Amino acid sequence: MISDSKFIRQISSWYFSKKVLPYWVILLMDAVIMLVSVVFTYWVVNRSQITFDHRSSLLSTAVLYAILSWVGARMFRTYSGVLRYSNTIDLIKLAYANAVTFVLSLAVSLLSSHFGSERFCALTPAEVFMAVMVATLLMWASRLLVRTLYDTVSSSGRTTRVLIFGTMSGGVGLAKYIRTQRPVRFELVGFISHDIKFKDKKMLGVKVYTLDEDLAAVVKKENVGGVLVSPLRVEDFRNNQKVQDQLIGAGCKIYMAREAQEARVENGELAPETMRLQEVSVEDLLPRQEIKVSLNEVERMLTGRRVLITGAAGSIGMEMVRQVAQFKPEKMMLIDQAETPQHDVMLMMAKDFPEVACEVVVTSISRVNRMEHIFSSFRPEYVFHAAAYKHVPMMEMNPSEAVLNNIYGTKVIADMSVKYGVKKFVMVSTDKAVNPTNVMGCSKRICEIYVQSLDRKSKSDAQQPGSKQEYTQFVTTRFGNVLGSNGSVIPLFKEQIKNGGPVTVTDERIVRFFMLIPEACKLVLEAGTMGHGGEIFVFDMGQPVKIADLAKRMIALSGAKGVEIKYTGLREGEKLYEEVLNELEGTKPTFHEKIRIAQVREYDYDQVAEDIDELVELAKQYDNMATVRKMKQIVPEYKSNNSVYEVLDREN
Repeated sequence: MISDSKFIRQISSWYFSKKVLPYWVILLMDAVIMLVSVVFTYWVVNRSQITFDHRSSLLSTAVLYAILSWVGARMFRTYSGVLRYSNTIDLIKLAYANAVTFVLSLAVSLLSSHFGSERFCALTPAEVFMAVMVATLLMWASRLLVRTLYDTVSSSGRTTRVLIFGTMSGGVGLAKYIRTQRPVRFELVGFISHDIKFKDKKMLGVKVYTLDEDLAAVVKKENVGGVLVSPLRVEDFRNNQKVQDQLIGAGCKIYMAREAQEARVENGELAPETMRLQEVSVEDLLPRQEIKVSLNEVERMLTGRRVLITGAAGSIGMEMVRQVAQFKPEKMMLIDQAETPQHDVMLMMAKDFPEVACEVVVTSISRVNRMEHIFSSFRPEYVFHAAAYKHVPMMEMNPSEAVLNNIYGTKVIADMSVKYGVKKFVMVSTDKAVNPTNVMGCSKRICEIYVQSLDRKSKSDAQQPGSKQEYTQFVTTRFGNVLGSNGSVIPLFKEQIKNGGPVTVTDERIVRFFMLIPEACKLVLEAGTMGHGGEIFVFDMGQPVKIADLAKRMIALSGAKGVEIKYTGLREGEKLYEEVLNELEGTKPTFHEKIRIAQVREYDYDQVAEDIDELVELAKQYDNMATVRKMKQIVPEYKSNNSVYEVLDREN
């Protein structure tokens, strides 16, 4: 059975729709208002008996003015809008239309009087003006009444009482925006300001609260269900965990603008797209500074060029594809061995970048003949190498695959880049390569060692007298975990919370660095552009985040009750914290405050190539212990943690 409120909403929606009120009904309604206004004005100015005595002339005048009102209505199309969506522009158009009615009515009255007829001159010029003013006010009122009734009925029981975090232009602009939304989603209760001078003040008719107040009590008292964050206060809110904890703990949902990081002010007002609100995820609330990257140089480098991206279907790879495609390269070659995700990449390119020529290839980077064919036919100018096995526990159980895919695959791609004259090769590495405690991290460190030593060899060969070989610049980028990636804990936690828990965390003390995927990819592109070859660029990942705190925050944001956190112990090869630099390494500054260059030990190319060839042969025999033993010889700082390979460290 339909509830009363739902029934009323349905009737209201039906009654006030454009389909039910065609333009002629609105015209007729306005004409009746004009007629009534004329009679009412005459009656107010004159006595009722006089009105009765002159009823014939008055009625003729009123009908004529009502008909004349259609002229202005036609000129300004006051009947074309939907009444429930009437706005200021509609009211102004009504005023203009009635100004035309006034001029026409006054002209008819004067002409009628001039020719000695009293049929259409029941009103004096002053009374004509009064009648038109009354009609205008009544027409405005009718539209506002319809809009108010519709808003009240249609939003009944569906609005969320909210506070806005931030005042001034951002907060006020957001408040005005939500008040004009149709249907109404939010009811503004108050503002939260960081400035103490606003305490107990009022803005836009609602109270301003400050950060020193008990916001949880305010939420409870005012029955607040959500907090909208001003687009200009996102970073302040993100870095204020005390306020977050108060609001989330009180059961508030947090809403931010989708384009908050790129909030723009146009003519003193926030751009409309900055106001598109959505409920935030935990990624939006991690304390971190906004990373700003200028991609002008990247655009100059990639526009009209041939670009090859490996690992194109992965989290980082797909974002790299999007960001590179926007610069309109001549052609893109996208490589990954995952068939279904590659199909998604193909569909994405066809939908979002139909003007960019691209080829989507399903294959492994370790297939030499296939890579030879791709490089010889495509002749890439720039290579972004993101392909790698990344899951620590999986590679701990399959070290041979880590060698054959991560190390040998990188060697194949790097060697082809030199052979076919690639201008620049940019490799995506990881903080797990620093003081590695697992197979995956060590495999990436060996990749770093190889491409850095190959860079020196390529440069040396290109400088030889009579050499026709071009110098291929090899650049490595190293950063930590990216939020929302396929290997991130966040999708796992979301699924566990959805299923009622428990949320599994390996250790209460474990911490990790996090960065958003688009931010990481922009830094990769800028570092790759500005690098001159041989560098290992290290990204400033901000403050590390405790995974246990991350889990607690996700549980609170979800609103789930009774979800527990279970500590399962460190997995094989896992360590409590990640480092971005080896303790013996230093860094030096670069062109960007968030990017530094690691000063690392240099390796001889011939020795590295020989060691890797030997390592690959061992991996092909699938002897895990022999394979890992060789990896430890190449990277002496590799010390296994919570792993079966710890026995190899004791041998040494």
